[in-house]
Amino acid sequence: MTKVGEVQCEERPERAEPLSDAEREIIQDSWGHVYKNCEDVGVSVLIRFFVNFPSAKQYFSQFQDMEDPEEMERSSQLRHHARRVMNAINTVVENLHDPEKVSSVLALVGKAHAIKHQVEPIYFKILSGVMLEVLSEDFPEFFTAEVQMVWTKLMGAVYWHVTGAYTEVGWLQVSSSAV
Repeated sequence: MTKVGEVQCEERPERAEPLSDAEREIIQDSWGHVYKNCEDVGVSVLIRFFVNFPSAKQYFSQFQDMEDPEEMERSSQLRHHARRVMNAINTVVENLHDPEKVSSVLALVGKAHAIKHQVEPIYFKILSGVMLEVLSEDFPEFFTAEVQMVWTKLMGAVYWHVTGAYTEVGWLQVSSSAV
């Protein structure tokens, strides 16, 4: 941690920790099971995210007033966003062999969320944690402790790339206590 004035900021690592070939294979194998049900899994992830972190709903005018998880589940807009989230992760997983592609996809996601949607970047870290929780509960046979560790490493890399895009567009505070 470094002090900038009176505000503490996380030091951004120089680069994301690269995945080994074995780790890439673990991610791709486990993701294959998840992606068969990508919309339902994505909806489960977003519902848990919004129920546990209701402040995240402020960025979604279409469902920010929904409190009931069943109502959220029926929302076509929430389903649409769940598909977009899962498809973005799928693009990352399918291109783990191509770091440039992964970087460009996540830069686009980061810039869109920073500039267009003005989402606090900390929500990406929170959403990653929620996603790992849901995957390990819904797919316990594929998300063993070892697999969860590898996915945690991947989500750290995702967060690193996304926050890099935030920094690039001039977002002043990447670390936040917005929740």
